[in-house]
Amino acid sequence: MGDTPFVHTPVLLTETLDLWPLQAGWYLDCTVGGGGHAANWLTRCPQARLLAVDRDADALAAAQRRLAPFADRVAFWHGNFADLRAEGRRFWGILADLGVSSPQLDRSERGFGFQRSGPLDMRMDRTQSLTAADVVNTWGETDLANLIYRYGEERYSRAIARRLVAQRPFANTQTLAQAIAAAVPPAYRHGRIHPATRTFQALRLAVNQELESLARWLGNVATWLEPGGVVAVISFHSLEDRLVKHALRENPALTVLTKKPLTASTAEQQTNPRARSAKLRGARLACSEQPEG
Repeated sequence: MGDTPFVHTPVLLTETLDLWPLQAGWYLDCTVGGGGHAANWLTRCPQARLLAVDRDADALAAAQRRLAPFADRVAFWHGNFADLRAEGRRFWGILADLGVSSPQLDRSERGFGFQRSGPLDMRMDRTQSLTAADVVNTWGETDLANLIYRYGEERYSRAIARRLVAQRPFANTQTLAQAIAAAVPPAYRHGRIHPATRTFQALRLAVNQELESLARWLGNVATWLEPGGVVAVISFHSLEDRLVKHALRENPALTVLTKKPLTASTAEQQTNPRARSAKLRGARLACSEQPEG
């Protein structure tokens, strides 16, 4: 089970659940994580049923424990939300809480973070073969630089890629983070965030194909909604948020409910620092329209 219990505090909980209609029927949590949003919704709406999805088996197991009191109202599905088949089922509310969770970051054996040494893994679904070690140790310098620049928005991507190719192979997260820090100017090493943060984000996005999955999911999500149903998406960085914003705005079947993204209150940010970068966007399917699934 790892060195840290899978306990996750949901961000923007009230703001998210307030978007969903109080309606008997099915709801869909595409990234159920520890089950925080789901448990609160099932308590708030006793007539609701929930399909809980996650590609991380540890997260899904944690959700099953958390949602055990609602067992007869919850179904579980292990996999990438972009591959979900609704099989004709429509939902009154759909949620995707994107990115990596605190338990994933805190578990060193998952390889998402670099505060403690761990293997270069970063797979959300550990049944897949590609790992961060494969990317770091086998990709060419140009491909690595392009990846770090595109997915990490890292201005020193070329210098970092050059250093990684020169020093590899890498076996653990701390050694990789140290090499990244050594590749950038001294002033950059002591900035607001650790100099390896953007590169680790880029590797994680590539290993899990997160942006590609998000784009596919956004293309299908309106077809899964009941007329009047609402989709809500919580993102944590600009690449995700940009995709979500344009997809919701450009879908003619959806009415955007959040002209600007909702963000966490000062009080929530103080109790849960992860909430500082969270942005919530929502949209409703027109009651007179139902896209063909």
